[in-house]
Amino acid sequence: MEWEGREESKNVEDRRGMGGLAVGGGIGGAILALIAVVLGVNPQALTGLLGGGQKGEYKASPEEEKQAKFTKVIFHDTEVVWDEQFRKTGKSYKKPTLVLYSNRVESGCGSADASVGPFYCPSDEKVYIDLSFYRDMEKKFGSPGEFARAYVLAHEVGHHVQKLLGYSGRKIDHQSVRLELQADYLAGVWAHHAQDKFNFLQKGDIDAALNLAKEIGDDRLAKRAGRTVNPDNFSHGSSEQRRYWFYEGFKSGSVEGAGRLFDPSFDPLGKPPG
Repeated sequence: MEWEGREESKNVEDRRGMGGLAVGGGIGGAILALIAVVLGVNPQALTGLLGGGQKGEYKASPEEEKQAKFTKVIFHDTEVVWDEQFRKTGKSYKKPTLVLYSNRVESGCGSADASVGPFYCPSDEKVYIDLSFYRDMEKKFGSPGEFARAYVLAHEVGHHVQKLLGYSGRKIDHQSVRLELQADYLAGVWAHHAQDKFNFLQKGDIDAALNLAKEIGDDRLAKRAGRTVNPDNFSHGSSEQRRYWFYEGFKSGSVEGAGRLFDPSFDPLGKPPG
């Protein structure tokens, strides 16, 4: 995948080494700011006293810094593509924020640690990622490759897109699976248009994303954990479904096609259409 030399997103909060505390975020940030005003000091200097640690103490490896740069570039790519797609329909794309963290983070959806993997919080409209997940992709899921990483980011941004399009609030059977498969589809739509714009794909990139989609299917994860595969317990969809919908989005590039996932006649627990 070719990505170096392109613009990075400016909608980024780098909280690595801050122990989950973000100055200015939520009640904790407001209290911290008030204390700082009373004492006449920089709010950032107080983060260590509240358990957040000093951001300046965090020393990332050169490899991690490269991963951070990659993540910011891909995030900007999603901004460019979705801004264009929304404008085509007369709508405005409200950009989400990317949060880089290490070990643990506070979000508008509550506390989370690195074990949950990347996630999107609709309450604060932010995408959270601990960059160690890229290592887990290779070691736990056998899914190396930069485009596989880009697919992960695009999937989380897909959740933001579906919120803006009004899908997140719809009540329908197996809503969670529909939303996750739709985020896969929207990741594919992004890849379609990003390829047209940036021409960044190289041989094997799509296969890398499809392999990861297979490895993180609910049925595959259940088997790996030694559990019985029960579709009624699925939250993200089967390996076959996840691969199918990502590739459908990539082939078509149709934002409107995302509505198929919320058609009452579609069975998100069955085999893919066709």
